[in-house]
Amino acid sequence: MFDLLSSRYPALRALLAQLLAVLAVALLLVLLQQLAGWRMPLWPAALLQGALAAALGHCLGLRRWWLPLNLAFVPALVALQARELPAWWFLGAFLLLLLSNWNSLREQVPLYLSGAPTRQCLSRLLAGKAADFRFVDLGCGLGGTLVQLARDYPQAHLRGVETAPLVFLCAWLRCLPYRNCRVRYRSLWREALGDYDVVYCFLSPAPMARLWQQARAQMRPGALLISNSFEVPQVPAHEVVEVPDWRASRLLIWRL
Repeated sequence: MFDLLSSRYPALRALLAQLLAVLAVALLLVLLQQLAGWRMPLWPAALLQGALAAALGHCLGLRRWWLPLNLAFVPALVALQARELPAWWFLGAFLLLLLSNWNSLREQVPLYLSGAPTRQCLSRLLAGKAADFRFVDLGCGLGGTLVQLARDYPQAHLRGVETAPLVFLCAWLRCLPYRNCRVRYRSLWREALGDYDVVYCFLSPAPMARLWQQARAQMRPGALLISNSFEVPQVPAHEVVEVPDWRASRLLIWRL
């Protein structure tokens, strides 16, 4: 059970790291007070907790993008509390983060947005397809890729799936003006990949092995699986296209 939770629910590991760090720092504060009569100020204690939470997160196998979150979580709470913000502000901020990153809790897919150079490069790659090709963006984010392709290929059938509620709403509204583009509130694992000529994703390293198995089982011969930056473990891409952007993105292409 622990292995399942640790592999599929990284948020639980992040929470565990925070709790262990809080307990360790609290114990240290008590010892310093009792043995040395010294009371550590709030800010050094918060920074120490953050550093310990980041270190524990690393030991628990969290990916690197989680570590700054662990480091900054408690210090950020202290900074906000120092401004004497009303209690509802914290609840609102938490709900906003939850609605924007809901899928990262279960699917380990944070909100990554395909930049303009990547969208343009992807559009050029699809120029040789039939005018009415079928395309799906798994985890479409705010819908920028779909909007780009809807403008460039008005006869194509474009679909996106997204499970972060607030992000889905933004993508759905952005795609409404385009008749050939629709966004569904649906997990990427429930989407039938065999319906598409091109499957595009910008996910994270965590789900790529499972996605490859799903693609092999469902996608028809000749269809393309295109991943922004993230590789399928032990399965080299048939083609890699370098994108001239600030984060050195790559489009990895597999032909089924």
